[in-house]
Amino acid sequence: MRRRKPQSKTDALKSVPLFDSCSKADLGRIARIADEIDLPEGKKLIGQGDSARQFFVLLDGWADVRRNGRKVNTMGPGDFFGEIGLVTDRLATATVTTTTPARALVITRASFKGLLRDSPSVQLKVLQALAQRIPGD
Repeated sequence: MRRRKPQSKTDALKSVPLFDSCSKADLGRIARIADEIDLPEGKKLIGQGDSARQFFVLLDGWADVRRNGRKVNTMGPGDFFGEIGLVTDRLATATVTTTTPARALVITRASFKGLLRDSPSVQLKVLQALAQRIPGD
C-alpha cells in the first residue's frame, strides 16, 4: 500500500476560504498557532448550542454533522468548521463527531484573537472573508 505525503499545515490552511487571500507569510503565522491532533472515532468536536471556541480543518478521517439530532452532512479531508466561533460569541449551530479515527488542525479562539491583535494584515483579510460568507438579503 502506498502512503500519501502528509499535507503541510500551510497547505491545509491555504485551502480554507477564510484564509484564501492570506499571503504565504500570513499563512505561516496562522500555521504556527495551529495544533495538529489525532482524534479517535466517536470524538465530539463541537456540540450544538455550545460556545464554539475552536476551529478545525480535517486532514484525514471523517465526521458527521448533526443538527437537532439529525445528520445533515458528512465532512472529510479538507473540510473545516468552527470558523465563525473564532471571531464571534455565537453558539455552535450543529454537533460534529468523528466517525473514523481522524487527524485535524485545531486553532483556539484565544490564540486566533492574539494573532489578529498582533497581525493587522491577517485581521483585515479574515474580516473581509467573513463578510463575504454572510448571506445577503
